[in-house]
Amino acid sequence: MTKVKALAIFVAVIGTLLYLKTIFYPKAATWENLNKAGLAAYAKGDYTEAEKQLKAALKVAENFSDEDSRLTLILNNLAEIYQIQNKYAEAEPIIKRSLAIAEKTFGPSHPNVAANLNNLANNYRIRGMYAEAEPLYKRVLDIWEKTLEQDNPLVLFALENYANILQKVGRDTEARSYDARIKASHEKFARENPAN
Repeated sequence: MTKVKALAIFVAVIGTLLYLKTIFYPKAATWENLNKAGLAAYAKGDYTEAEKQLKAALKVAENFSDEDSRLTLILNNLAEIYQIQNKYAEAEPIIKRSLAIAEKTFGPSHPNVAANLNNLANNYRIRGMYAEAEPLYKRVLDIWEKTLEQDNPLVLFALENYANILQKVGRDTEARSYDARIKASHEKFARENPAN
């Protein structure tokens, strides 16, 4: 056999093996593709498929560092899917993990940490765990009042959540004081924006 013939056979074998590899071993799904598939299923209302895709994306994201925003993004997406399906107990550890990463990354008083705290507090409130939710809502309010402008909608949102949870735990007098602040904020907004 000549060198040229041997080289041609070698190239043909390698080409065949590469072709077979693509058929029998398809390219591994990437985090981006899995996340997109999960979000597409979510948009269609197929929460079971969304959960499946987002869990697979989380498995890939486990290889990322805690500082990688893709990890917290997928944690938050998966927690949302669980909550949409009323799987609040399953969502809780996911939210807590995202919160821990945010606290480590940004520090305990960052607005992003407050957003994670609010998600956890909402989870508890929906489950009737008012005593657990109340201090979290208070912390959210404290953080957003210190880090955002007083007329920021998030501050008003936090005030409303905190007033509502105070009523749930039977602290009506305190709740009324927050309700008064909320009413004053609404009146101020109405004065400053008469067309709304």
